[in-house]
Amino acid sequence: MRSEAPLSVVLLNRQRRRRLQATRISRVLQRAARALRVTGEVALVFGGDARIRTLNRVYRGRDEPTDVLSFAGPGRDEGIGDIVISVETAQRNAKHLGRSLAEELDVLALHGFLHTLGYDHETDDGGMDRLEARLRRRLGLKA
Repeated sequence: MRSEAPLSVVLLNRQRRRRLQATRISRVLQRAARALRVTGEVALVFGGDARIRTLNRVYRGRDEPTDVLSFAGPGRDEGIGDIVISVETAQRNAKHLGRSLAEELDVLALHGFLHTLGYDHETDDGGMDRLEARLRRRLGLKA
């Protein structure tokens, strides 16, 4: 799964309330993939709280909206995985954290991407958090 071929990002916008900068977000993921030497395809889906709450309940047993969910795929051209972001929750988080919505979506997309690669901050003693912090610095993302 490691080479120099580019990452393909399939972006699906299932919400209409907020305007998204698709090229910007795709570029963040492509640059992260290049830094990690990862190739393949990833799907990035933007929706609202209702959509992500349903997914969170079905797949994680948590009946509440969240900011980002990730689902690992088989890998490479068959799909690295899917990332689903609630733009509603991202907007609230952005305001609370002093970021723009675009900055928050960049951070959430990167976070979700790392999960599709198998990283898990809940079980890895900080490994994912350290990698994510390094990538944020390298990519110029707001902390």
